[in-house]
Parts: sequence; C-alpha cells; structure tokens
Amino acid sequence: MNRFCSVICFSLLLVVSQVSADVEIRTNTALTFEKHILPIFKTYCFDCHGSQNELKGGLDLRLRRFLVNGGDSGPVIQPGDPDGSYLFRRVRDGEMPPRNHKLSRAEVATVSQWIAAGAPTAREEPAEIGQGIRITPEDREFWSFQPIRRPDVPSLENNERGRSPIDALIALAWQDKDLSFAPDADKFTLLRRASLDLTGLPPKLDEIVEYLADTSDDAYKKMLDRFLQSPHYGERWGRHWLDVAGYADSEGYTLNDTVRGFSYKYRDYVIRSLNDDKPFDQFLTEQLAGDELVTLPKDELSPEDIERLTATGFLRLVPDGTGSGAEDQDAARNQVLSDTLKVVSSALMGLTLGCAQCHDHRHDPILQTDYYRIRAIFEPAYNWKSWRNPSQRRISLYTDAERAEAAAIDTEAGQIQAVKSKKQTEYVAAALEKEIAKVDKSVRETLRVAYYTANDKRTPEQKKLFDVYPFLNLHAGNLYQFDSKAADDLKNYDQQMAEIRSRKPSEDFLRVLTEIPGQVPTTYLFHRGDLNRPTDEITPGVLTLFAPKTEAAVIPENDSGRPTTGRRLAFARWLTSGNHPLVARVLVNRIWMHHFGRGLVSTPSDFGGQGMRPSHPELLDWLASEFMNNGWSLKHLHKLIMTSTVYRQSARTDPAKETIDRENRLYWRKPIRRLEAEILRDRMLATSGVLNKKMFGPPVAITKDDGGQIIVAPTKTPDGPASEQPEYRRSIYVQVRRSMPVLMLRQFDMPVMEVNCEKRSSSTISTQSLTLMNGDFVLDQAERFATKLVREAASGRRAQIALAWQLAFTRLATEEEMERSLEFLEHQVNHLKAAESSLPSRQEPPEENTGKEDQENENVEEVKQLDPEIQALTSLCQALLGSSEFMYLD
Repeated sequence: MNRFCSVICFSLLLVVSQVSADVEIRTNTALTFEKHILPIFKTYCFDCHGSQNELKGGLDLRLRRFLVNGGDSGPVIQPGDPDGSYLFRRVRDGEMPPRNHKLSRAEVATVSQWIAAGAPTAREEPAEIGQGIRITPEDREFWSFQPIRRPDVPSLENNERGRSPIDALIALAWQDKDLSFAPDADKFTLLRRASLDLTGLPPKLDEIVEYLADTSDDAYKKMLDRFLQSPHYGERWGRHWLDVAGYADSEGYTLNDTVRGFSYKYRDYVIRSLNDDKPFDQFLTEQLAGDELVTLPKDELSPEDIERLTATGFLRLVPDGTGSGAEDQDAARNQVLSDTLKVVSSALMGLTLGCAQCHDHRHDPILQTDYYRIRAIFEPAYNWKSWRNPSQRRISLYTDAERAEAAAIDTEAGQIQAVKSKKQTEYVAAALEKEIAKVDKSVRETLRVAYYTANDKRTPEQKKLFDVYPFLNLHAGNLYQFDSKAADDLKNYDQQMAEIRSRKPSEDFLRVLTEIPGQVPTTYLFHRGDLNRPTDEITPGVLTLFAPKTEAAVIPENDSGRPTTGRRLAFARWLTSGNHPLVARVLVNRIWMHHFGRGLVSTPSDFGGQGMRPSHPELLDWLASEFMNNGWSLKHLHKLIMTSTVYRQSARTDPAKETIDRENRLYWRKPIRRLEAEILRDRMLATSGVLNKKMFGPPVAITKDDGGQIIVAPTKTPDGPASEQPEYRRSIYVQVRRSMPVLMLRQFDMPVMEVNCEKRSSSTISTQSLTLMNGDFVLDQAERFATKLVREAASGRRAQIALAWQLAFTRLATEEEMERSLEFLEHQVNHLKAAESSLPSRQEPPEENTGKEDQENENVEEVKQLDPEIQALTSLCQALLGSSEFMYLD
C-alpha cells in the first residue's frame, strides 16, 4: 500500500512539475491575445462564441475588447484579476467548455497568466471584423506556411564522415550532443538495402557478383543507377503513391463493393510515370487536370491524350456509392466529393482540409468558406446535381479505324441476322401450320387469327384458346420441340454471326474525370456541412491563408481559352508553381519517410497545428528546394538521399548514444524497419524462384479458400513453369477489393482503402507468426525454395545452405550458421526417416475398415512418398522466410 501511495505521489509530482514548468515558461514569455489565447479559444470555444452567426449568450471571443465588453451577462474578464474574471473561473472549474473536451492544465495556466498580465494584445485590434475566424499575422508565421527557403549548409570540414549537404544538416542537430554517424554498412547490406528500397525485390545472384567484384570508387553509385533504371522501380514506388491516392479495384461504400473494371489503368500510369522519372509537377498536374489538357470530345485519342486522361483516375479512386448501390444517392454523391478533397489535401498539401467542412478549422487557419472555395474547383467535374455514375464517365479507346472495322463487322453480322430472321419466321409459320392441320377444319382459321393477334389485342376468348391448344404457344425459343431440323439450321446462323463478331475489335475504356462543357453548377456553403441546408454561393479560390494579403484568394471561374472551366488546371499550376510552401515539403518528407521509416515530419499528412514539428527543418527545406531546382526529379532525390552517409551507415546500436537519443530521432544510425506486406510477399516469391515478372494489365483475381479466407486465386490450369502463373505476380497487381483484403497481406498491415492511407502502421501480432508457421502461401514458397536449392546446388547440403543464405539474405552464411544448419538438417532427416519406418504398412489392410481409417492410410502414404531430405530442407527454408532478417530491412 505504501509503495502504491508512493507511486501516486510521484506521478502527481511529475504532473505538478510539468505544469509549473509550463507556467514558468509562459511567465518568461510576453503573452498576447493573438499568439497564445486566440488559438485556445479557437480550439475549444468558437463553435458557440465566434465561428457562427449566432453567438450563445451574445458572447464573442474573437477580439480582446469583446471579452472586456462581454455578452448578455456582462464582461467576462477583468484585466489584471484572473480570479475576478468570470470566464477564467468557468474554465478553471471545468464548467466551460460544456463538452468533455476540456482545457489542459497548461492552457488554463496560460489564460490565468495572460489575464494577470493585463490581457495584452500584440497590436491594435481592427475596428471591424467580418463573420467567422480571421487569419492573423501569427497564423501566417507558422513554420509550414512560410516560404521554402534554401538554408546555408554548414561546412563538412569538421565532419570526417559526412559526404553531402544532407549529412551536414543532419549533424546540425548534434551540437552539444556526443553523437556521430555509425560506421558504414558492409557491401552486402548496402546492396540488399538499395535493392529492396528501390525495387522491392532482393538482388539477383549476378547483381551480387557484379557489385562485389566492382572495386571502383563509384561502384555504389553505379549500383544505385542500375536499380533506378529497373522497371521494378516504378512498381516499388508506385505502391507508395497508390497508398496516398487511395487506389482500389472496387467501389466500396456499400456491401456490394462493385468491382471497377478499368481502374488498373491508373495504376499502370503511375508505374510508367515513375519509371520514366516524369517531373513530379507534371505528374501532379496530369492527375488533377489531365482532361483539361485535352480537347474533348475527340474522334481519336493520341497516346499523349490517353496518358493525360488516364491520370485523372486519381480523382476517381475514392469509394463511390453511386456505382455500388447506395440508397441515399445525394449523400453518396456528396461523400465522393468530400473524400476526394480529403485525398487531394492530405496527399498534396499535408492539411486536414475536411475539418473545415462544417465550421472554421479549430486548429489551422482554414476558413469554412475556404473549404467550399476548393470544392468549387472540383464541382464542375463532379456536378452532384447532375451526376454521372461510373459507367457514364467512361471514355472509349476505339480508334477511327477500329470503329470503321466494328461497323463493317456489325453490318456483315446484320446481314446474316436478316437471313436468319426470315428463315425463323418461315420455320415457325410452317411448324404452326403443321400443328393446325391436326385439328378440325372449323377452328383452324380462328386459331390462326388468335395466334397472329398481338397479345395485348387478344380477346378473352382468344386467350382461352392458348390453354386449350398448347401448340399456339409456339415461338422461336421452343421451335426445337416442333421441328428440330429447323432449329438446328437456325443455330448454324448463330454460329456464323458469332464467328463474324469474334473478329470485332474489343472496345476498351478509361476510368476518368471530365467536365461537360457548359454545365457549371453553382457551389453553395452548407450550413454545418449539411448538404440539405445550402446557404451562400461560393466562387472557386485557394486557401485564404496562402493568398497575398492584398489580393483575393481566387481561381478564375472560367478559362475562356478552354471548353472546360480550367479551374482544376489553374489549381494544379498554383500548387506546382514552386511558390507553394507545402507541396514540395510534403512530397520530400514522404520520400524520406519511405527510406528511413519515419518522416522528418512524423505526421506526413498533417503539417498544421496538430501535426508534429520537423525534427530537421533546415534539411526539409533544403531537400524541397533541391527537388524543385532539379526539375522535380524523384530519381535525383533518391540518389541524393541514398549516397549520403546518414543513409549508408550501419543499423547497429550503440549503448552510449542510446542514452542520448534512445529513439534515434537524430539519425545516428540507420533505422531498422519491417518490409511492407506486399514487399514481404514479393520477396518470398523472388527467393523461391517463382516470381512472375509480367507487368501491367488487369489485376490478378482473388477468391475465398475452403476456410473462407481471402487468398490470391490459384491458377486453374497450371500449364508451363510456375514463374508464368498469374498467382505469382507482384502484389501490386493483385486485385484490391475494399471488402475482401487478402489475408496474408492484411496480417502484415496492408491498409484497407476506406479512403486513402496516409501512413502505414507496422504492427507485431501473434497472427503474423501463425501465418508464417501455417499459412498455405508460406508453406508453398518454402517447398519451392527447397526444390530450387536441390536443383541448383545439387552437390550437397553445404552448397544448398550457402545458396539459401545468398538468396534469402544477400550475404554469405557464417561458419556458425553453416554448422547449425547442417546439424538441423541431419537431425530432421534422421527424425523423418525414423518416423517413416514406424508407419504401418498398407500391404495387408484389415478386413474391416472405417472411412476414418481409409483417410488415415491415405495420409500415411502421402507422408511416405515425401523425400525426407526435401522435407528437412523445406523446414529450414521456412525458418529463413519467417526470420527477422528476412522480414526487416537494416
């Protein structure tokens, strides 16, 4: 009990100490309303007292003088007297704000200190302010809203290990700290690291031999160039972009989760663009407004037109209930647009723009009107009052020649159809007459008249005849019951038409976003985000925060030089002008994050007030300026980062340095990170030798196994080598179904694209171990890996183990690993042989045998047929595929 009380007292002491420290800091700081108090009120109070037209209690907290004047109950602060201030007492006692979200101790202390100091302001307050929050100079001074400035790079003279400006800027954070770079990683590690980082695949044996044999000073750079030129580079880094874009092959939103037939073309566009090192500003512009760079409609699209239109698939990736059977279509349409703005803002600007949909942003200087200004940029293409569902938005890829060929084939088939129709009419009439001839002459004409009278014109008496004389129900569909030869003859015509139509060029489509010229809806601000409560008309514009103080934050409503409004194109060019303070920072931060496992800003999609501050702000700005100054080249940025010492250093820990920076936030060693789910699967396929390297095209199908788990669909007719089977293609080509994530990938944190994935998690859970031990995919790859070793290293166990280490780990096995592996194989083989010899023989089965015993005997035979050497080697291979060294990148 005493120990428990001591712990409680110690915890309270820590809290009090922290609050005291905060108070002390603020005591030594000149507190002002604009810099210290307004952000608190904006977070907690403005919903009732500032952002809306109606002020509860008549109290407005947006200016200091409003607090002194007060509301319906009089003044709420007494400058110089916190305890005598009504507002402070309510806040201090937890009575305000009324919700559960209360001010922290430090924030309460800040309000008290400010009132005690006389409630000062930073400057004279304006005589008038409009509705909602206002953007202050303090808001504009926030670090991420400042222009990108290329910093001066410290000299490397006193840093023997530094190789580049990146290293010098990393070392800036080490001042007064006993930190330094770890030794360089060995050549094996650098090769494996670069290969998996840039291609997502382990290096091939010939690449290992070539790199190790190259003793030139630039061997490492040449190795990087080879990987950057690999077609697998686009697959690896395309997967990163598809995460933030929210790529999926299904509509989501409802349980129907309708499959998208042509979404994969956007995925292929991304891969090709990255392989070509397309300038990233162009890459972004095409995705936001590729259709506005093409004049539509067009009879025939050029390859450049197709590429630009395909790029707009970026804006067609979010869940779409209008294509998946949503009951409330208005809500579904509105959600498509809301989710799209979320993707655009988080992927490109690193801002939580959606927080301003219902009210002015609580934490960042983003007005509610700003949200709808951005929405007005996209609404002409989405036009939720004149909506087009997914099938109506498709664009055909038919060329003029293909259209002409298709029309000629349709005409040819139509001629056959005409002949068939004539014959069919004759055959049916002949069959009818044959049947009528069997009845009494007195009713024959009556039956003919009834048959040839349209159904809706028949009298009740005529309808009864069809019950009395069933043959009157004769038609083309049941002709075979009356004249089989005639029916067979008609089938010949069907076969002729099928053969003709088989020559028809297949029509392919693009899933795109386009505007319909002349259809420009009016955008309205929705009261508290309710689409059923539109209020003011809103014109397109950019965020007020980023507009020059003397100019309106507008995007032209219409580009007279284009058939479309040109709004998205203007928006894209504003983002990529080089003057935007966020876009380049957000992009280079993500590249850094994928190389090191953590961004310089650890909240990659939130560079606002609630996000984390950059650990190395000078480096972030240097990388951003370097990126733009070198033509927005992603490959240049990769090489810049990967040739630095901070990237090339070892991942080994140092106890002395850990006491200074336990979490390695200052990068004194290379962080270790687990491979993403898709790369883990791809590495297994590559290691076992069955990876199908086919690129592009429709996604690989998924299915449910006997246990109801989602798996990659196995090949039904496995003709040819395993490396040509669709199921062994890279994971980026596996169908992404929102409602059916592949189990093996989901276990290792592949995201489910509810909207998009801003940053992947990396969990360690028990089911991952179970998957590695018992999963059919892992067991299959382990067996194929073992078979490959036997085939390619047939000289014995030692050679097989050596090859296994090279393929799995891109290094040589140590002598200890070799001896332990030999011992393991020997023990396993002996154990399996002993188990095999103890199995009962089936040569003389008992006279009476149950079904259960039959099954057991079949299992026995299967076990006896397996080679103990292969079984033992398979177990070793499974251990390698499930090892930390295989799953983690150092």
